[in-house]
Amino acid sequence: MQLHDIWFVLIAVLWIGYFFLEGFDFGIGVLTKLLARNRVEKRVLINTIGPVWDGNEVWLLTAGGATFAAFPEWYATLFSGFYLPLLLILVCLIVRGVAFEYRAKRPEERWQTNWEHAIFWTSLIPAVMWGVAFGNIVRGVEIDAHKEYVGSFFDLLNPYAILGGLVTLTLFTFHGAVFASLKTVGDIRVRARKAALGLGLVTAVLALGFLLWTQADKGDGKSLIAMVVAVLALLGAIVAIKAGREGWSFALSGVTIAAAVAMLFLTLFPNVMPSSLNEEWSLTVTNASSSPYTLRIMTWCAVIATSVVLLYQGWTYWVFRKRIGTQHIADAAH
Repeated sequence: MQLHDIWFVLIAVLWIGYFFLEGFDFGIGVLTKLLARNRVEKRVLINTIGPVWDGNEVWLLTAGGATFAAFPEWYATLFSGFYLPLLLILVCLIVRGVAFEYRAKRPEERWQTNWEHAIFWTSLIPAVMWGVAFGNIVRGVEIDAHKEYVGSFFDLLNPYAILGGLVTLTLFTFHGAVFASLKTVGDIRVRARKAALGLGLVTAVLALGFLLWTQADKGDGKSLIAMVVAVLALLGAIVAIKAGREGWSFALSGVTIAAAVAMLFLTLFPNVMPSSLNEEWSLTVTNASSSPYTLRIMTWCAVIATSVVLLYQGWTYWVFRKRIGTQHIADAAH
């Protein structure tokens, strides 16, 4: 295995880490409207991810930076061709971070309500758009002989990609509901478990259709194994949440995300962005990669930096591991 192959695998791992971690806090953001019955319960849900949401986004920055350095042609074509959807995601992430920080700065009802709306929409939109983006990457887009995207924004809104967006939305919301049931106590925990059960069943139907479509169109034996793992893990997560085993359910929903993303990357390899116009114009791990010297330097940097990030995030989750409920919200006691 050459260095560009290793970096393709490492970038896949970074995206798995991002969707696993950011997935549940996108889900929590969506659930602030679907699950919480009042402002105190919204605060409970937001507080479950309060110490970790910004750390989760580090994985996105790392994945983007690694793509830029290891596969500059892939980065250039992806970010120029998908400019509008990626800009929309970026704006949502900026507004979402501001909403978390500014929501409680003033006591007025209208002020807090507006920021709560922002949290909901800036969680829902990226959850959909990431599925649309990756659906198009796997399906193939209109790349010409100069490695440039020549399609339009509306070409990205095809049935396969839209189904991918619905899958990521429901899967992340299910993942978030399981996380909420794992991190809360009282009535909100019970309702989170019920919500997770319903969301899990909807997710299973959509995900099975999307993964079967992917396997039929692009798959091989390795991707089939990843698909089976993803489906079995999702079913196991649903069974576990029904039995009240939130920890097992959360772990299995994480395995579902990891296996599903792995399947998408397995169907891509050795391409990084297939061309729907001509297979010979596709971007591959070979023609889109940096020089071997650059990849060697990056490998040493990645070993050090990734270890630090994993240690720091592991410590953060350990420190903030306890459950919370409405009784822990100061205003609720008065």
